[in-house]
Amino acid sequence: MFPARAHREYPHRYRLEAGRCRKCGKIVFPYRLICPSCGHREFDKTILPDTGKLISFSVIRVAPSQFADQSPYAIGIAQLTNGVKLLAQITDCDVDKLEVGMEIRIEFRRVQTDGHQGIISYGYKFVPKWY
Repeated sequence: MFPARAHREYPHRYRLEAGRCRKCGKIVFPYRLICPSCGHREFDKTILPDTGKLISFSVIRVAPSQFADQSPYAIGIAQLTNGVKLLAQITDCDVDKLEVGMEIRIEFRRVQTDGHQGIISYGYKFVPKWY
């Protein structure tokens, strides 16, 4: 990821900031300029909850080169307690014990190291609550 892009994404990536449409109330994450539901352009900042339930997942057993050392790993979609759905890697668990409906919490972790300069990208990952 390029440094300029990473800087623009800090608010939603590090603080889970989303936008709540002032017209229809839809919560959009990541933040957008136009509401996908009603087309309105004014939003209030809202912070997403850090807990939810896993609604779908997939286990990656043959990983791309930058994630080969993490294989096998899981990615999943979680529905947060306010209804927003997020996609993230599921970490700190046995991938063979994952179940749809299990409770997760969001933690901030190193996601990857990019390019020759070794720029470290951080983001959120899901951790099952029983760990």
